[in-house]
Amino acid sequence: MFRIASKLSSRVSPKALVSLSSKPSPISFRSFNTVLALDKSLAVDDVVRMSEYALRQARSEKSVGSYGMGYLVLKHCLTTELTEGNDPKHENSKGIALLTMSTLFSERGDYDDAIEQLNGVQELSNSYLGIRVAAYEAQAGLHLELEQDDMASAVADKCIELVENEKTEDFEALNVRARAIKGLVELVKGDIKSAEPFFDKALRTKLCDGTAALSYAEFQQTRQNYSMAKEIYQNVLEGATELKERGNVYLGGGNMSMEGLMMQAMCGLGQLESHLGNFRNAEEHLTKAVTKADQIYGEKHPKLGVVLTNMALMYRRKAIEQKSSSLVVQEGLYRKVSEILKFPPPETESEGAAAAKQTVKRNDIVALASGGYAELLSVQENRQSEGEKMKKLSDSLWKNNRMSLDDFLGNTEASICPVVDARISRLL
Repeated sequence: MFRIASKLSSRVSPKALVSLSSKPSPISFRSFNTVLALDKSLAVDDVVRMSEYALRQARSEKSVGSYGMGYLVLKHCLTTELTEGNDPKHENSKGIALLTMSTLFSERGDYDDAIEQLNGVQELSNSYLGIRVAAYEAQAGLHLELEQDDMASAVADKCIELVENEKTEDFEALNVRARAIKGLVELVKGDIKSAEPFFDKALRTKLCDGTAALSYAEFQQTRQNYSMAKEIYQNVLEGATELKERGNVYLGGGNMSMEGLMMQAMCGLGQLESHLGNFRNAEEHLTKAVTKADQIYGEKHPKLGVVLTNMALMYRRKAIEQKSSSLVVQEGLYRKVSEILKFPPPETESEGAAAAKQTVKRNDIVALASGGYAELLSVQENRQSEGEKMKKLSDSLWKNNRMSLDDFLGNTEASICPVVDARISRLL
């Protein structure tokens, strides 16, 4: 691995490290600057290639060893002349390496280390501003996944302030992206009205790609604007595919990486189609999301568990509406989810349930999956006692202020269309 790193770094010539202007501009994409990507010419080419190599290496086996190898490649980038210097090109390169490292750490569940790398990006004052915005976006996403909503909100405020203070030529697009982070935080808190002012209509037209647009699609879905949400989800997927083909550097990291973007767009479409009763389309989208999650994160990763939860709930809704039975399929999915997300054992005593609530990660998803599983068990006469215990577990974990678990599962007349965001493993 070190021979590969040395070979790559030896290709950098002094002429290749010529400084650019202090405010370099990213690529223009779809005739409007969406600040999603950085042209490779604005960074040291070897850092870009080594960052891509590190991701491939880490995900090749999805093991401690393979991620360690990916980490060492990035560490080499950050401790050599490849990222030394305060000129924009070197700072852009360092920012790219740090964003990639945050992605590796977050995929392994090392959130504190991931956030530390993102904090380092903010010191790169001569880098392209979009890199620092992407770092704030990822940092907010990680805090949301950790259920540190107030910290996520504070990070979003800092991002908006940063963009407003710098006023670069890309101000409009960067400001829209920064404010969308705050909008996502408000959605997680369950306040749709508070979220609305932070989402710009340009996210449907000119700025129809990337994480900000994806959050906007989720916002529209919660408002039951299904046709608009579907259009934006599809634009996000098309834009991501197009961007990858162009080969430039996607400005994202942590749980807001390109892979997380595509997985959630597929998952969001699947949830939307399921809610509309288009189960064939829903199954197609969710199957793609499962495949993407498995390819990137592995068969035991929590992100896969989140997507499988949505698959199980889709089959549940289909069985109810079509008066069919898919008990075996649903139970197989719920069992897999319980293994991946490590359900605590169902407790009959409230004290035990309360203790479980303090230790369980991804409460939203575990509560949702265990609630669906409880219903599945309860309709089987010989397993009703098991279902009652599972129901007590789901009730003890559910803490959403906007809706009850019965609302989400569609057991009431409540006019609510919640969305599960697999990027941050939270319910919107």
